[in-house]
Amino acid sequence: MTMRVGSGFDVHAFGPGEHVMLGGVRIAHSSGVLAHSDGDVLLHALCDALLGAAGLGDIGQHFPDTDPRWRGAPSSGFVTAVIALLEQRGWRVVNADLTLIAEAPRIGAHREAIGRQVAQLLGIAPDAVNLKATTTERLGFIGRGEGLAAQATVLLVAVG
Repeated sequence: MTMRVGSGFDVHAFGPGEHVMLGGVRIAHSSGVLAHSDGDVLLHALCDALLGAAGLGDIGQHFPDTDPRWRGAPSSGFVTAVIALLEQRGWRVVNADLTLIAEAPRIGAHREAIGRQVAQLLGIAPDAVNLKATTTERLGFIGRGEGLAAQATVLLVAVG
């Protein structure tokens, strides 16, 4: 059985707005994010992990921020497109492990909704998606509340 692991990372600065998108879920927040698309750091890191595991480059190659088609685009569409690429090449997602790195917003109340949304996008069971959150103990740009970041790790298995 052929398996591959991929990892991804994304970061966005806070900017004007009243919500952030995390894992495809809209979460009220005192700021939005500066991004070409909806700026969902969890889904962007997830896309990079998926693409990396399959040897298909990174999110910027597939959905460049210089392309007006992606302005304000929902990141869930990026995940859906990446999953289609993986399926065409004979890959299936086994599990995903996601980490949000931010002082705020707190995601405890949204953890289940995010996990369910990510699982649905990946076509896997909710218990195959793990979501963690951590802070940087008020250190660096994240600690100063200037932005947020995410990491993702995925396992793919060859089908057929």
